[in-house]
Amino acid sequence: MTVLRVVLLLATTLAACTSQNAMAPVEAPVAAPVVTTTPPDPAAVAANELGLVPVLMYHQITPDPAGEYDQTPAEFRAELERLYRENYRPVTAAQYIAGELDLPAGTHPVVLTFDDSTDSQLSFTATGAVRPDSAAGILAEFAARYPDFRPVATFYVNNEPFGADPRALPWLAAHGHEIGAHTADHANLASLDAEGVQRQLVRNVRAVTTAAPEVTVRTMALPLGISPRDNALARTGSWDGTSYAFDAVMLVGANPAPAPFGPLDPAGVPRIRSGRGEVPFDSAYWLDWLAAHPEQRYTADGDPARVSFPRTLSGDLAARWADRANAY
Repeated sequence: MTVLRVVLLLATTLAACTSQNAMAPVEAPVAAPVVTTTPPDPAAVAANELGLVPVLMYHQITPDPAGEYDQTPAEFRAELERLYRENYRPVTAAQYIAGELDLPAGTHPVVLTFDDSTDSQLSFTATGAVRPDSAAGILAEFAARYPDFRPVATFYVNNEPFGADPRALPWLAAHGHEIGAHTADHANLASLDAEGVQRQLVRNVRAVTTAAPEVTVRTMALPLGISPRDNALARTGSWDGTSYAFDAVMLVGANPAPAPFGPLDPAGVPRIRSGRGEVPFDSAYWLDWLAAHPEQRYTADGDPARVSFPRTLSGDLAARWADRANAY
């Protein structure tokens, strides 16, 4: 066989193989099965989405607590351990007041709030990392060990927050934390006239949205727990062409908050003080009380599209949530 005939034979064979491959059907990839999880029967987890929600209030997280609302890093870690052990899962204040509580069945919401925007709550190391013993650093560390514990909190900030570090507010927003209003200068709002109250809040909202333009300030905490003489101005107002409207106003204390689906006054949401254990009715007291009275505690049913509760509590459901009612 000549070289020419060999070359022609090889070419013919290759063309035939190529033609057969071109005509062969291409098998479609097999799609992964879709796994759906049906929430359990609400009665099986004793769901009560009209129960009480602990909204915890912190100030400084520091090795040397000075105020009765301060904690050491070790105390804060211990409180997070307790919350996790007792099946609490964090939500922001804005999610709580909006009823956006997408939680696993059998767990309980908790709102972690921090007032005054001190650098013990959020600061950075020389390399730009969040300081590990700051509140934000401890939350991030905790979530790394417990991935099902969403490390979100609400930080109520004044102007020039966290030592006026320009990285702070964008970092909070990028990591899913809520940024709330606490007035520009931590003002005693009762000491101001109507214009002064509105100026304090507008300047505060402007400072937040200038530093973090993607943020909408949805809730506020009263400095010193003191309302303005016109309570309505804590929620809505305007000054110098800028208006504000908050979904909720947070008080200082000192008991668990109603469920967002029940008889809740958004103009005065109670918070539980969490400190060195020297404050009457502090977080340890109320967490003990809720553990001893589990029927009083908000327990999720695992389905954010419905509001489940024992039938005996039907009268507590606010009318605007009636289309989601799931009494059992």
